[in-house]
Amino acid sequence: MTFQLGVYSFGNTPLLDDERLGPTSQAIRDVLEAITLAEQVGLDFFGVGEHHRQIMPISSPSSVINAAAAVTTRIGLGSAVTVLATDDPVRVYQQHATAAALAPGRIEITAGRGSGTDSFPLYGYPLEDRDSLYAAKLDLLLAVNAAEQVTWDGPHRAQPLRDVLVVPRADPPMKIWLGSGGSLESSVRAGSLGLSIAYGILNGTADHWARIAGTYREAGYRAGHDPATLEVSVAGHGFISTDGRAAKENLYRYESSVLRTVGRPVPDRAYFDTNYAPGGMTMVGDPSEIADRLIAFQRVLGHNRQVLQMDLSGIPHREVLRSIELLGTEVAPKVRAELE
Repeated sequence: MTFQLGVYSFGNTPLLDDERLGPTSQAIRDVLEAITLAEQVGLDFFGVGEHHRQIMPISSPSSVINAAAAVTTRIGLGSAVTVLATDDPVRVYQQHATAAALAPGRIEITAGRGSGTDSFPLYGYPLEDRDSLYAAKLDLLLAVNAAEQVTWDGPHRAQPLRDVLVVPRADPPMKIWLGSGGSLESSVRAGSLGLSIAYGILNGTADHWARIAGTYREAGYRAGHDPATLEVSVAGHGFISTDGRAAKENLYRYESSVLRTVGRPVPDRAYFDTNYAPGGMTMVGDPSEIADRLIAFQRVLGHNRQVLQMDLSGIPHREVLRSIELLGTEVAPKVRAELE
């Protein structure tokens, strides 16, 4: 199999000298520079996720994807994730299809229900409708991706579509992933629809996630889908440095800061140490350690792609770029040689 490696980002607003957050606009510029570097060092994919927070300010992934499509030539690009429950699926398709015109065959959509809830009050959607909103909008997104003349009627839409033309068109149709935090319900939904699934994995064990992915694959088999099309992607935190111990210390500091900033409890240090060690789900360390851990994880889970978020809560941009460089130049060759 071909195993892909890449990076994803929600944006990383820089910290000023006095520890206050700097301009969110700089976070957007930094992501575009990171995408350009990721292509230069030979990585396969860069995902741009949606959040609505000052520390992670990319609220419009498709805008960044369009900019990246214009300045790259090879790397795959896509949302990671678009919160479809609070967006319009026709516009989501059109925005990504615009990028696909600039980068044919390189644009994907990962459509999620929304593990974060910031977009619901922002755009005026009731949180209690989250699942029904997502189900209906995912159905419409798939219909729009499948044909340029669309007829569709369903809940959460004021008017039905009757043989409506949707342009521009992506040629070929874009790959659509279902984004999931790991719920069995989402895994069954993705498998039943024959969609590839993208798991956001921040903790747990390889065996646990293999069971979750097994539920997804079983649902796909039972629905009659070709097993070869049932792909699994993993998105998680990671950081790489030539000094593995220093990498762990730095990431602990920044991950703790993220949790405090968003109002979540910070676990004790033992939790982080377990997650940073072999068998844990955060890929932090020196290039050799990360390569070995990715290989071991893939042999248990059998996934097709792994992407790492390296820009967390003010990690200096130069360190993020160095981590991306090491992933592409030192980790990726070893992983590919072993798995392919």
